[in-house]
Amino acid sequence: MTEREKMQQGWLYDANYDEELIAVRTRCKDLCFEYNQLRPSQISDQEEMIRRLLGKTGNRFCITAPFWCDYGCNIKIGENFYTNHNCVILDGAKVTFGDNVFIAPNCIFSTAGHPLDSAQRNRGLEYAYPITVGDNVWFGASVTVLPGVTIGSNTVIGAGSVVNRDIPAGVVAVGNPCRVLRKITEEDKKKYWRNENEI
Repeated sequence: MTEREKMQQGWLYDANYDEELIAVRTRCKDLCFEYNQLRPSQISDQEEMIRRLLGKTGNRFCITAPFWCDYGCNIKIGENFYTNHNCVILDGAKVTFGDNVFIAPNCIFSTAGHPLDSAQRNRGLEYAYPITVGDNVWFGASVTVLPGVTIGSNTVIGAGSVVNRDIPAGVVAVGNPCRVLRKITEEDKKKYWRNENEI
């Protein structure tokens, strides 16, 4: 079994010294570098490069540079995907985003983790567990999502949160570690409401 196959199975694999994985990551990093050098006005070039880089995209998306990922091919984004500056996706395993996902600046989605045993770490071994995000999810600034996490649809993850466990649908969740604060309700539709007479 190759190291790439071990990675895809969620087993410990050689991330540091395997030539195949190094080559795939280098290609990905080169594409990320090229993407990050494009002018903001080069929208069609940006879209073309993201389609070359990622495993699957919707028709409409916006990924604001700089953007970095490890393999690219393991990332699937839904329709109307948006991420602000400095998004990092470490995609040794699958990272799947639903439709209408909004990501604020400086967020990290890491499927990669390292063994607690120092001897295994020192051999360059790591593991990768998938991350799944539903539809209509908003991530505040500087959120970190850790390996193996699933986040339900219509949820908001508050700024600075470290998400190390599954978060259900339809909630506001915040903190380190991230915890459900409350459900999102009909009252939330009125939070930012402005009547025409108030303008």
